[in-house]
Amino acid sequence: MTATALASHSTNPKPESVLEYYTRQSAFSTPGRHAALFDVLPSDPAGIARAIQGLLIYEHVAEPFYGCPIDDARRAESHIRPIEKIIDTLLALDGRPLSVTRRPEYRLVGICRHFMLLAIAIFRHHGIPARGRGGFGAYFNPPKYEDHWVCEYWKADEGRWVLLDSQIDAVFTSNLSIQFDPVDVPRDQFLTSPDAWRKCRSGSLGADLFGIEFSQLRGLWFVAGSLVRDLATLNGCEILPWDVWGAQPAVDAELSAGEIALFDEVAELTTDPDANFDAMRRRFANDGALTLPHSVFNALRQRQEDVLED
Repeated sequence: MTATALASHSTNPKPESVLEYYTRQSAFSTPGRHAALFDVLPSDPAGIARAIQGLLIYEHVAEPFYGCPIDDARRAESHIRPIEKIIDTLLALDGRPLSVTRRPEYRLVGICRHFMLLAIAIFRHHGIPARGRGGFGAYFNPPKYEDHWVCEYWKADEGRWVLLDSQIDAVFTSNLSIQFDPVDVPRDQFLTSPDAWRKCRSGSLGADLFGIEFSQLRGLWFVAGSLVRDLATLNGCEILPWDVWGAQPAVDAELSAGEIALFDEVAELTTDPDANFDAMRRRFANDGALTLPHSVFNALRQRQEDVLED
């Protein structure tokens, strides 16, 4: 598959409404041959979250939160990119309808991005605009902001985009003492990557607050990498949070003035992706430092990988 086919949502973008665009499945979110299985899944945000929580288990808390040890072979599931292959794996573990809640050991092992992507796929299947947002959660390790991904869905009756964190079930809520409704995450509890970047650049928050605590990866370079992945996700390329390409800085890199200017521009476009929709799509399609290539560097596996198989 070529990079052009991969980014079909963004290369040579055609005029269309924002909501129409985010109602269509991407190459990553499409259930493909499994589409009929989505017919029985709920279409309301709370119902979608409950369904997802019965299908996925978050890799890094599987044992302490759910009493479900994960072996190395199962951890490979967190590297699956497209929904169609995620469903393949789910059905191999348990062939019952997707509406049936699995025991923890029969759920697919994933991370926040998988919860995000499955929510997007279900919303879009039911004709509801949805998109992924990369950013930072304030509710995992306060006062720090942890690398995180959530789904943003269109709430038509209120005319606004709402953040859904389908990873936050009753177990997470209890363990983290979460006080808000995960189907409408407050914007001060989840900062999108451009929001985080702008706060770091203004000095209102320190860049050392943003990253991944258990990996000791923090800083402005990390926020910059998240900006690029958020841009890709807004353009229908919902990649893994450790996929690296193009303009993304190296670990602990000091950013040059030119890099700062580039990331300022990306943040300007993605802070309000609706208002900047056409410009955002053109920039992603035409800037070789930003557009998603055929293959990326998987930073966890330390190897180059094709983002989608032919």
